[in-house]
Amino acid sequence: MKKVACFCAGIVLVAACALFAQADEVLTWEDCLREAQKNHPDLISAHEFVKQTEAAKSISKSALAPQVNASVDASRSMTTTSASSGKTKKTANSFQYGASASQLLFDGAKTNNEISSAAENILAAQYNFSFISSEVRLRLRTAFIDLLKAQELLNLTREIYSIRRSNLELITLRYESGMEHKGALLTAQANLAQSEFEITQNNRALEVAQSQLIKEIGRVGFSPIKVQGDFNVRDTASDKPDFEGLANKHPSLGKSIAQKNSASFSIKAAQANYFPQLSLQAQANRTGSHFLPRNDQLDAGLALSFPLFEGGLRSSQVAQAKAVYNQAEAGERSTKDSIIVGLQQGWAALQDALETVAVQRKFLTAVEERSKIAEAQYSLGLIQFDTWTIIEDDLVSRKKVFLNAEANALSAEANWIQAKGDVLEYAP
Repeated sequence: MKKVACFCAGIVLVAACALFAQADEVLTWEDCLREAQKNHPDLISAHEFVKQTEAAKSISKSALAPQVNASVDASRSMTTTSASSGKTKKTANSFQYGASASQLLFDGAKTNNEISSAAENILAAQYNFSFISSEVRLRLRTAFIDLLKAQELLNLTREIYSIRRSNLELITLRYESGMEHKGALLTAQANLAQSEFEITQNNRALEVAQSQLIKEIGRVGFSPIKVQGDFNVRDTASDKPDFEGLANKHPSLGKSIAQKNSASFSIKAAQANYFPQLSLQAQANRTGSHFLPRNDQLDAGLALSFPLFEGGLRSSQVAQAKAVYNQAEAGERSTKDSIIVGLQQGWAALQDALETVAVQRKFLTAVEERSKIAEAQYSLGLIQFDTWTIIEDDLVSRKKVFLNAEANALSAEANWIQAKGDVLEYAP
């Protein structure tokens, strides 16, 4: 009765898992890509940063346009005078309204260099968006692979459960007929209990993988999902690529170069502070002692300003800009070196993972054939239980190892794609 209850519990567990899986929403890789492109918060943040840099350029550019201001002023003054006859008070009202305008004529190209610097900052922000997209793709792909692996592992543990159950049935018959010892029966029962535990464990791992993928596609709130895909690696990069050529196209390097160029223009802008600033100014006002004054006042002229002493401000600004440039130049070189090393590591890891899959496939094919033969031999009493169970355990282990090798190959492909800097939309 105890064995029957154990069988029934296992069957109910497997059936419940299958029923739960059928209710899940099924997503393909393309579905995940589309949702992440629209909803991932990191992409939204990076896109808003691009907008900030575009606005900063417009702010810098506005200095070249005419500056027009309007003003209204009303005041009342009181004057007290003392005389032998006593103190007298006089009040006077003053009203003024008008407009003033100024146009920058010359500032040593400071504003133009600031605009050029801002344009390079926009380019750096765009490269940063591409880099963030590449990072999001890696995390999204990793989460997709983890869920795909969890699903396959759950199916595998169910398959292992069926194998363990069949083995227990066979050993029970042999034990009841006196052909097998009790230790073999207890071992088979323990193996079945282990399979039941692994099904429960993998169901929990499946929920964790689902939550991670939901996070990476940008959804809010948990909902049961499944993914549909395979373990085929498409971007195999079988031929050794030009690592330096790939590095030159990497968005991280593009961002570093743009930041260096921006710093170069900032130096020129800081040096322009040594030049005088010339602007055209004009104003038209109406003044008087009564509301809505009628006395016209028109002024126009040129304004030239040149700072004589600022306590070393300008020289410090130039020194600071040069230091920023030197930092950006060193950062560019470091970034390129890191990208090339990352590419080499990613490519080598991908090739190792692909070759591992090929080797593990051969091992699995061999152990599956060996298991079939051993099961038949054990049924006929040609081999002992200890020999047979070693072969069966090896089969279970090899199935798991092969699944891990396939998942690792997909992860290595995802890391290789990220090492190249390919964005979310990339499809090999």
